[in-house]
Order: sequence, then structure tokens, then C-alpha cells
Amino acid sequence: MKHLFIINPAAGSRDRTAEYTAQIHRLCQGLDYEIAVSQAPGECRRLAREAAETGENVRIYACGGDGTLNEIASGAAGFPNAAVTAFSGGSGNDFVRLFSEPAAFSQLSRLLDAEETAFDLIACNDDLALNVCSVGLDARIGTDVARYKRFPFLHGFNAYALSTVVNLFRGISEHYIVEINGERIDGSQTFVCACNGRYYGGGFNPVPEADPADGKLDVLLVKKVRLWQVPGIIGKYKNGRYRELPEFIRHFRTDRVRVICDRPSAVNLDGELRIAEDIEISVAREKIHFFYPRGLHWAAESEIITK
Repeated sequence: MKHLFIINPAAGSRDRTAEYTAQIHRLCQGLDYEIAVSQAPGECRRLAREAAETGENVRIYACGGDGTLNEIASGAAGFPNAAVTAFSGGSGNDFVRLFSEPAAFSQLSRLLDAEETAFDLIACNDDLALNVCSVGLDARIGTDVARYKRFPFLHGFNAYALSTVVNLFRGISEHYIVEINGERIDGSQTFVCACNGRYYGGGFNPVPEADPADGKLDVLLVKKVRLWQVPGIIGKYKNGRYRELPEFIRHFRTDRVRVICDRPSAVNLDGELRIAEDIEISVAREKIHFFYPRGLHWAAESEIITK
């Protein structure tokens, strides 16, 4: 078994390459391991794909945050010989919060004694994502967060909160046609969010029962709201209380949703920005093999309610 550590020096608020490297050398003596440092956007994906394409059994460690994990998962998707994990060091580390002990992903000794499973991926047009895909206001907020994270005291939720304020004044709702579960919804919407994982945005947990291994996406469609209504809605949305807002939020469980926009719109793929007018979001054909510290679990927090 080979162990490949892909370090993203741009993840988080500072470059942690030296810290990662020292810990890897100390704990991986006697193992077949390699360290690669990304030098440009997209390189984590390329390095993961090249390792997977060798056919050799390899465990790939995403040394960074959620963006790093998403790139590496996209690169290794569909290769049964390759498994990925998060060696947490970014500013968000939201995906691993679905596990019973997220802090274990920052302990390499525990990642080296791991269990493995298969998780779903989100397909969005020609891209893949592991955690969340959104369109509209939420996408603009999520993809703008990176520009604020480098400022002092603006990590995690604080960066997301500032991005929310800025984007609210750029406009809240847009006209979309949403096709889902045989229904065609034509009207002004605030955003559409498709969840494979549970957490994003430094602590938002909109669908606590989402399960990345159930072959379904949990989709929240947030209708047009007024500026003065946003604080109350966001608070409940953030904490997974969408059922308390049936007049504003609809929940669907599905394997596919299509969003047709009047003009090119922001799409958020685990923090990565894409622009599109016709957006097909679905459970991907490819799976990702994911390994995690032994003994952890990701059982859903509540009974799934279908609509």
C-alpha cells in the first residue's frame, strides 16, 4: 500500500507545508510514502488522478481544507484502487464534521489506522463535488469566502458571515426554472442547495440527516425572500431547522435536479466557482473510496423525511 500526501500550501490562513512534512516523516517511517506539494490551482486533482491511474493501491491524503479534499476526490473518483481522506489543515474542514470525531482527521497516527467506505459524489455539468453544490445567493456567498479568509479573525464562519452581508446588498433573488422529481417550478428563488454531506460555510448544517452513502441528494429550494426576512431564515437554515419554514424552504430527496437561469449564474462546488445558465446536478456515476480513523461513524442525526 502506497501513501501519497498532497499538500496545498494555499489552504487555510497560512502555509503549513513544513508542519505537515515534519509530521509525515516522523510517523511514516517504514511505510511506502510520498509527499507532493501543489504549486497551482488544479494540481491537486492532477496529482491524485496520476496516482490513481497507475493501478497501484494508494491512499491519498488531502493536506489542506475542503477545497483541497474536493480536488483530490475529483481526481481519484471512479478508481477502486485509490482511497482519499482529509488530513485537516484548512480553515473550514467542513466535510469531515459529519463524522463522530472530526478532530481525529488532524491526527495522522489515527489516519494511518483507518477504515474505508464508498461515498457518493455530486456531478454538476462537467464537474464533480464531494460535499455541496449550490446555485444563486448561497453560491455567491460560498465562493466569495476565500477572498476574506486571509484577513485576521476572518476564518470559518466569520468569513462566511462577511461574505453574506456583502452579497445581500448585491441582490437576493433571481428567476430560475427548477426541474426536480417530475415537478417544474418557475419563479423567483433565493438559491438552490444540493447536499451530499452535512456541513459547509464554516458551520452551516442545513440538512442534518444527509448521508453521503445513500445514493440521494438532499436539495433545499429557498424561495424569494425580503432583506428584512433574511436574518431569521438564515439562522434556522444554518442549524438544520428548515422544516420550521415551509413557506420559504422546500426539501426534496432526489438523484437529480436541473436549474435553468435567465443569465449566467454563480455555481458553488465545495467552494469552487463555476458560471453556467443550464445546470444539471445529480448523483455521479463514480464513487469515491474514503478512509477515516478507525471507530468513527457518520450515522444520520435524525430520521429522513421524504417529500
